[in-house]
Amino acid sequence: MNLVGRKARKAFEQKVDTAIKNKVLNKYAELLADEEKLILEQNFKDINYARKIGIKNNLISRLLINETKLKDIQNSIIKIAKLKDPVGNTLEKWKRPNGLNIFRISIPLGVIGVIYESRPNVTSDVASLCFKSGNPVILKGGSEAINTNRILAKIFRKALRFNKVDENFVQFIDTKQRKVVDIMLSCMKEYIDVIIPRGGKNLVKRVQDLSSVPIIGHLEGLCHTYVDRDANLRMAKKIVYNAKLRNTSICGATETILMHKKIVKDFCNPILSELENKSCKIYGDKFLKKYYNGKIFPAKEKNWSTEYLARAVSVKTVKNLKEAIRHINNYGTMHTDAIITDNKKTAKSFLRNVKSSIAMHNTSTQFADGGEFGFGGEVGVSTNTLPPRGPVGLNQLVSYKYEITSRGKIRK
Repeated sequence: MNLVGRKARKAFEQKVDTAIKNKVLNKYAELLADEEKLILEQNFKDINYARKIGIKNNLISRLLINETKLKDIQNSIIKIAKLKDPVGNTLEKWKRPNGLNIFRISIPLGVIGVIYESRPNVTSDVASLCFKSGNPVILKGGSEAINTNRILAKIFRKALRFNKVDENFVQFIDTKQRKVVDIMLSCMKEYIDVIIPRGGKNLVKRVQDLSSVPIIGHLEGLCHTYVDRDANLRMAKKIVYNAKLRNTSICGATETILMHKKIVKDFCNPILSELENKSCKIYGDKFLKKYYNGKIFPAKEKNWSTEYLARAVSVKTVKNLKEAIRHINNYGTMHTDAIITDNKKTAKSFLRNVKSSIAMHNTSTQFADGGEFGFGGEVGVSTNTLPPRGPVGLNQLVSYKYEITSRGKIRK
């Protein structure tokens, strides 16, 4: 592992210009198309292994790569190649009365360690984003996707070699041993500048507990959709259904629906029956039970802090906007929270007062994604109070430094 760290540091010394970066990325996308058969074969091995060890179906769906998903991966890489290089840009400049010319210039973060589970597309997305932003990356994927991750990383390294760039800009830790993760977190501070975890609650908590280097990431995606008293019913039905059921296994899926008490009688049946008809289990409070005609399970305190990642949802009634915001700030994880309302003043108050890294108005929480934000992809979503926050894409993988010039100025 120390050798991996040294190789990453050496790669970081090679400054790659934008044209070469884009050539590498386009070559990577091209090679993925050429190696489609091999990639799908390796993914098939992982799917079989996952089923053999009893991994749940919603996690297997994350693991699967087919022709359509592979094409999506290629398109994401091509988009990243087209994005402006975030390194070496003058972010701000000014001249001081003391004669100093000050420039704030964007620079790479350094060596990034990424620890992730299930989704093999993370390998290609993260490698592409880190490389374009000038950051060498050390990848440690989950054992359930090791064959797919290995081939995706191997192909990226081939694209680097083809363009005479140090292949150690991308390194994949090819082992199922868990102790490697502990080594990355606690013994590689000398080599790794930032750790980014992408996975379940247990993985992220372990990273937070053990890491001796800064972390970018989130523990849970406990997202809320609040249906306000001034919401449009047709819009509310459409958004809530999408926010909960489009893909239940992503961190941007709504896990708690809040409803203003004034609209529960008219809104709860049309909205919630659509969810129940698609086998979504509904946990609700006593007030909701008075009006909902379908099957409802009594909500307990733990339901308000549960990230289901499945066809289940908590529903709570609130008496006003302030109570909705208070509930979100108390139980939420600062990931993504939405309000559905036609009242602009109410919407503005919600957007400004929830602590979320992403706050939405009349929008499905499932848009909490770097690709949807126009970032070309993401290495994860950050719920840190300090930046970066929200989807971490290309422009969030850089820091900055100050460059100062003068005409021989000295300080008196």
